Amino acid sequence: MTITLGRIVAELGGRLVGDGSREISGLASLAAARVGELSFVSHPRYAGLLADCRASAVIVPSSLEAQGQALGACVVADDPYLYFARLTQWWRRQHEAGVAPAVDATAHIHPEAHIGVDVSVGPFAVIGARAVVGPGARIGAHSVLGDDTVVGAGTRIAPRVTVGDGCRIGERCILHPGVVIGADGFGFAPHKGQWIKIEQLGAVHIGNDVEIGANTCIDRGALEDTVIGDGVKLDNLIQIGHNVRVGAHTAMAGCVGVAGSATIGERCTVGGGAVVLGHLSLADDVHISAASVVTRSIRTRGHYTGMFPIDDNASWEKNAASLKQLNRLRERLKAAEQAIEQALQNKTAP
Repeated sequence: MTITLGRIVAELGGRLVGDGSREISGLASLAAARVGELSFVSHPRYAGLLADCRASAVIVPSSLEAQGQALGACVVADDPYLYFARLTQWWRRQHEAGVAPAVDATAHIHPEAHIGVDVSVGPFAVIGARAVVGPGARIGAHSVLGDDTVVGAGTRIAPRVTVGDGCRIGERCILHPGVVIGADGFGFAPHKGQWIKIEQLGAVHIGNDVEIGANTCIDRGALEDTVIGDGVKLDNLIQIGHNVRVGAHTAMAGCVGVAGSATIGERCTVGGGAVVLGHLSLADDVHISAASVVTRSIRTRGHYTGMFPIDDNASWEKNAASLKQLNRLRERLKAAEQAIEQALQNKTAP
């Protein structure tokens, strides 16, 4: 299926420069694009790549309009990266197979569950008692929605997802394969060398427009709910402990771990492999570098990095540079001490 460049601009906006009748058959990165494909340049520093680009058209900022026009056609946008993101969404909608919503015959839906209109339920999915699935939602094969769960309108749940009893998923969310929502949190009381389980009586509440990556786990609260705010984006293999609260529009990369009862503010980012210890708080707009370990609460917005210990990023970089010179400074100090000792010996010699 091909789509003309002119139609894309008519649907998504931007300013068309050049031949709008060019047919676009796919989207690609600037380096890999071929004839018939549409790409983008997000920053002037990549302008040099346009000379060798084979794409039929590119999306460019106004500063690169001349270079884009040299390819024969371009779309000028205020934010090419954002434009391309919206283009990918629109492109998928145009190319998705038009399969009518259906409930597979092998799915098990409890008689007390409420299923909205235009809902799809895949093979061997299970939907428990009093569960509510909103209009237009999709439940993948082998997924399980426990008793009293709520799935909002337009939410897409991939195969092999488990949503525990009483947990709530908002509207237009995406849960990728293997996600587990509402497993028990890690709560045990020590007693005479043994661990006594603390029953986890809360649930998980996930807001609207949240995306959760494959095999990510969000534990239910011990007493109150674990809460994930609107617009949060979680990558694959993330662990969110019980009673954690994550503010709206925060994003976390793969393998992040957030221990129980931590509070993450709004619009924060947490780099891959980073860890936030339990009962700590991060203010709004805090950005944690990859592989950092957050060992104290952070009250001021900014970029933080490190493991020895965490600090604001500028201070951490200075300390890291000094640390690299530590051995050389040690040798210089030893040499100075030896010189002083020798001088003292010479002074006291008869």
